[in-house]
Amino acid sequence: MIVIHHNPDCGTSRNALAFLRAGREEVVVIDYLTEGWTRSQLLGLFAAAGLTPREALRTSKTPAAELGLLDEAVSDDALLDAMVAHPVLVNRPIVCTPRGVRLCRPSEAVFDLMETLPPGPVCKEDGKMVIDASGRRL
Repeated sequence: MIVIHHNPDCGTSRNALAFLRAGREEVVVIDYLTEGWTRSQLLGLFAAAGLTPREALRTSKTPAAELGLLDEAVSDDALLDAMVAHPVLVNRPIVCTPRGVRLCRPSEAVFDLMETLPPGPVCKEDGKMVIDASGRRL
C-alpha cells in the first residue's frame, strides 16, 4: 500500500498521484490540509524521509515569511509547532511506500518509490513526457 500526503491544489502533488494511479498502485490519499498534522506524525515522516523540519518547510505561497519562519535562527521545535498549526507549511507531496518515504519534488521522484513504472507514454499535466512509449524514464 502507498500513502500520499496530498494537496489537490498543487500540480506537483496531482502529478505524483496520477503517476501512482497510472502504475496501478493501491493509493491512500490523505488531504493533509483537511486532516492536519500531528507533531509525532511529522517527526516520523521527516525521519523516514531524511528531512529536517527546515528542509520540509514550504516557503512559497504559505504564511512562512509572515510568521517569521524564514529566519535560520527559528528552531526545529518552532517550525514543527507552526506546521501543526498551519498544515500548508509542509512541502508536498510526501509519499510513503514499502520502498521508502520521500518528498516527491519533482513529481517524477515518485517513480523511485514504485515497484513498477506505469506503462508509457506518461506525461505531466503540462504535457511534458516523463516516460516514453517504450517505458523508459526521460
